[in-house]
Amino acid sequence: MPDAFVNKSGSRSDSHSRNTGKNHTNRTQIVPGTPARLLFVVTEDWYFCSHRLAHAAAASRAGYQVAVATRVVEHGERIKSTGVGVIPFEMTRRGFNPVAEALTILRLARLYKEYQPDIVHHVALKPVVYGSIAARVARIPVTINAVSGLGYAFTSSTGSARVLRFLISSAMPRLVNRKGSRVITQNPDDYQALVNIGVDPNRVSLILGAGVDPNEFPFQEESTGPVTVTLASRMIWAKGIQAFVDAAKDIKRRNSSVRFVLVGRPDLGNPASVSQGQLRAWASEGLIEWMGHRSDMAEILSASHIVCLPSTYGEGIPKVLIEAAATGRPIVASDIPGCREVVRNGESGYLVPPSDHASLVKALEELVADASKRRMMGQRGRQLFEENFSLERVIGETLGIYREAMNE
Repeated sequence: MPDAFVNKSGSRSDSHSRNTGKNHTNRTQIVPGTPARLLFVVTEDWYFCSHRLAHAAAASRAGYQVAVATRVVEHGERIKSTGVGVIPFEMTRRGFNPVAEALTILRLARLYKEYQPDIVHHVALKPVVYGSIAARVARIPVTINAVSGLGYAFTSSTGSARVLRFLISSAMPRLVNRKGSRVITQNPDDYQALVNIGVDPNRVSLILGAGVDPNEFPFQEESTGPVTVTLASRMIWAKGIQAFVDAAKDIKRRNSSVRFVLVGRPDLGNPASVSQGQLRAWASEGLIEWMGHRSDMAEILSASHIVCLPSTYGEGIPKVLIEAAATGRPIVASDIPGCREVVRNGESGYLVPPSDHASLVKALEELVADASKRRMMGQRGRQLFEENFSLERVIGETLGIYREAMNE
């Protein structure tokens, strides 16, 4: 069995050690005076590191014993170095084979029974649905369900998306409208969508994004050199990759000095991923520069002049937009839920209609041509970041939800 929860002396504390001897405790009840065991469930270790590791480390400092169940690819040691336990667990982000999905739920229930966490924090829609079913089977007292964007199921019009949307709409209220359960959404539209399908509004909290550390992303004055427009995300079509490339092609015909930079890797687990071959072809044409995956986003944004995300995806709140605002970069993004929470149109950037090429080009060209406007919008973006999106604020609100659910 992998190490997961560790006691204060640093020794391993797992379900085998807890279920032997005379002092066995029924962990379906939280025991006052003992450190609560908090288990995150996230599909990918890279996503946990990017969006939740700071939360987990803060919970550990607050006295929780913390572990994460996730697919471990390359970040296991980094997670462990913060004192957070790691439980390797495979859960595909996509896939609707009924037998395979039922087995995933059974494996989750078995994991919950084995490790007996007091709180399970599910992150993203699939872990929320599957994990909530497993938590009921395993009698987990507290479940925190973070819906980081309603995504494909609620934004696509395909037949499979409609079926999935129906299933989620039918199941979600039954799964989360119970004692000890809380739902966290990242934008008001998702909040309202969940209430509309029957989720108890008293169990839904709105926390704007995953938070960004202002010390990791300090405000930066613009760098010298050619104006650089950056799109950083997973390389999937719904993030507006084609729209970005088309805008680059149009703008570079009139101003060849502008740089258009894509940062991120293809998402091989997603059928809507942009291929490496396509990204290299665009780069060879001189339309864009493709940097691939980068872990130095503060430096990337510091070297950028404008951040662009023409997404049509069901975003929660894109973290890169919060990072851009923190750095003081004006943003051009689609006027969709998640993006409009970060960008104040005409103040910290521009919101453009999704898939509207002319509007996207106009907004980008206006900022390319006007350094003073970029500077003014960047300063306003930093102000909005400090008011709404700092990591300290988000972590404080999240820990407050843990306490509220445990007290219930």
